[in-house]
Amino acid sequence: MSQSRKIVRMSYWLILVLVVCLCPLALVAQESATQEQQEKKADQKPARHLETVTGCLQKGDEPGEFSIIGEDGKTWGLRSTSVKLDKHLGHTVTVAGSRTHESKAQEKAEEKKEGQVEKASSKEEYADLSVASLKMVSETCNK
Repeated sequence: MSQSRKIVRMSYWLILVLVVCLCPLALVAQESATQEQQEKKADQKPARHLETVTGCLQKGDEPGEFSIIGEDGKTWGLRSTSVKLDKHLGHTVTVAGSRTHESKAQEKAEEKKEGQVEKASSKEEYADLSVASLKMVSETCNK
């Protein structure tokens, strides 16, 4: 064999070995980039802000709904699947939970259902709260 054929043959094997060795590195780099993208997406998700309100727990306008007027005068609509709110009607309580947002269609249906008379007689609700915890402050409400 001539010298140039040996170099070509050795180059062929050298390229093959390099490709086999570098493939795992390329896969690791690609996996790292995917993990970074997933972490960025997780960071961009809005964290649910926990609201805490203290006031007198009252029955709401709808079945299963309750309301509370906070110390700042804001009226909150309360709902919960985990906390038994009905056991604390008429008590001063501190509730904690996250705000819930109704879709535009739900808001319009609720406004139509309530009617103008009821809206005029009750205070405007500040926001809805999905209650996660309740702490009783007093068995009576100070008015």
